[in-house]
Amino acid sequence: MGVFSGMDISASGMTAQRTRLDIIAENIANVNTTRDADGNVYKRKSVIFEEKSYSSFQETLLGTTGSVSKGVKISEIIEDDETECRMVYDPSNPDADENGYVTYPNVNTVTEMTDMIDASRSYEANVTAFNASKNMQLKALEIGK
Repeated sequence: MGVFSGMDISASGMTAQRTRLDIIAENIANVNTTRDADGNVYKRKSVIFEEKSYSSFQETLLGTTGSVSKGVKISEIIEDDETECRMVYDPSNPDADENGYVTYPNVNTVTEMTDMIDASRSYEANVTAFNASKNMQLKALEIGK
């Protein structure tokens, strides 16, 4: 395990959580979007994380012993096709269907705000771990004085 491994892991977590916050902000921004440029209804997006993979056999071998960790990465950003879109009766809206209903995205503001709090707390935890690792390295440098 290298000197900067802890910092690298925390940095990868901060990057992943920042992307998650960006996606949550996009979802909130589109909560009342009735259609996109292609005429489709906006679908809620989510971020899927996974552990960073090993690049060499030695790293894989060390990883099985628990000595090395690579951090986290974003494997994909998915659209939520399972949750139903909201149907609101508004016959005066130009995007209303033949029955007078307008289809709004499947974005729930309360869920998004909860996810935003979770992502920001995770980001803060990674910042704390990064700073702790940095302080340990600084203290190690002071040992020789």
